[in-house]
Amino acid sequence: MKLFYKGPSLTELHEEYAKRGRLDEEAPVKSINSVTIDAPVHTVWQLISDMHNWPAWRSDARVTELERMEPDANFRWTVRGTSIKSTFAVILPEQELTWTGVAMGCMKAIDRMRLAPTARGGTLATIEESLSGPLLTLFYSDKKLRKGHQDVLRMLKAAAEGQPLEPTHRKPVLLPQR
Repeated sequence: MKLFYKGPSLTELHEEYAKRGRLDEEAPVKSINSVTIDAPVHTVWQLISDMHNWPAWRSDARVTELERMEPDANFRWTVRGTSIKSTFAVILPEQELTWTGVAMGCMKAIDRMRLAPTARGGTLATIEESLSGPLLTLFYSDKKLRKGHQDVLRMLKAAAEGQPLEPTHRKPVLLPQR
C-alpha cells in the first residue's frame, strides 16, 4: 500500500505527465473507463468543453471560476462537494481535454477525457485519472474513482444521446459536526 506516496510535484505532473499524455502510474489510485456514445464526437465535445454548463448534464460537478480555456489557464470547480484548483494541460478540440488539479492542499490528480469517432458515427469517450497524496488510500480507492467515472460517462452518454438522466443512487457523505 502506498499510504504516504506524495507523487511528483504538481509542476512535474503538469509538464512531464499531463501535457505528454501520461498518468502517474505510481499513484495509489488510478482508473480508466470508456463508453460508446451514439452521438457524433462534435456533440460530445460540446458537452464536455462547455464547462460552465456542466450542471445541465453532470449533476456531481460545477465550475466556479473559469476565464479562458487554453493550456496553462487555471480554473476552479467542485465535484461531489470537494473544491479543486485545476490547470488545463491539453485542449485538442473533439479529441482531448486534460488538466491537473489539487484538492485539500495535497491531493494531486491528472484528469484526461479523450474522444474518438467510432465506425458507426458515434463516439468512444474515455476518462483516465491518477490520484496521489499522503493518506489518500485511507478514504479513497480505485473502486470509488471508477464508480465516479462510470457515473460521469453514464450522464455524458444520456445527455449526448438526448436521454433523460436517471438519478444516481449514491449515499450521502456525512461529515462529523464540530
